[in-house]
Amino acid sequence: MLTKQCVDVEVNSNHWSILLSHLNTYNLYYKGGALQLRHREEEGEMIIEGLLNVFWGVRRPIRLQMEDEKEAGRPQAGKYILEFLNSHVFTVYASYRNDCVCLVGFVTAHLAGEEQQDSTLSDRIARAKSDVGGRRISGRRLGIRRVRRNRCSFNGHFYNHKTAVFTPAFGSVTNVRVNSCMTTAQVMRVLLNKFKIENSPDEFSLYIVHTSGERHRLKPKDHPLALRVLRGPCEQVSKMFLMETDQVEEVTYDVAQYIKFELPVLQSFIAKLQEEEEREMQKLKKRYRLSHTLYILEVP
Repeated sequence: MLTKQCVDVEVNSNHWSILLSHLNTYNLYYKGGALQLRHREEEGEMIIEGLLNVFWGVRRPIRLQMEDEKEAGRPQAGKYILEFLNSHVFTVYASYRNDCVCLVGFVTAHLAGEEQQDSTLSDRIARAKSDVGGRRISGRRLGIRRVRRNRCSFNGHFYNHKTAVFTPAFGSVTNVRVNSCMTTAQVMRVLLNKFKIENSPDEFSLYIVHTSGERHRLKPKDHPLALRVLRGPCEQVSKMFLMETDQVEEVTYDVAQYIKFELPVLQSFIAKLQEEEEREMQKLKKRYRLSHTLYILEVP
């Protein structure tokens, strides 16, 4: 909702034309792609909606909600499996020797009153014996498998489902469907809910990061989608990052222009500034002494 409250300017025909011009440029840049935006007029206000790219910039692992990690119930056994379990005793003995696990399977048929076994059932028993009996799994390999099962990839990021810890790759991108009337706080809540993140939204902030190193934090009442349109679509110029509030500071343009220089170059800049400062101080001292001398001479 692009009102004065949204972008701190009055919504008039001139502003609409400027915004529509930026929106047309934005959609032309993403022509035929999923990031194209739609707009509509509602009660005299223009609303833009669509997908907004947000880049991960968090440094610490974040927590996921545990209730989503409950495994779905296993499907109930079929009738033939129940009959098989009722008529057979299947026991697996595990013995540990030389850090190896030896699995030995024994199948005992208990078919009182039956003259012969069904051929299909016999084949199934034979397969069970051949699959279970005699398999040797190294204890070390078994431990590695457990670690690999716990730590897996989730949407291109590392996720440990046992501890519910989520580690987004720095600079990786995700997107959320928002509209121009949503504030920064609302957009962050949508993003956190998308990944079922348990951390409080107060721990994070949205930043506009330029390739020059300039970095500005969005205010809670700012409107990220509107700002993205007004700043242009090219993410090689600027990107929107989700970062920890207590880990990141804003960087002004004056500071950003020196960030990419090597330390020796920066030290040479400091030396030049100190020399210039010293020259100015000597000039001021000289002027002061001259003024003081003239003042003494004029005093009767």
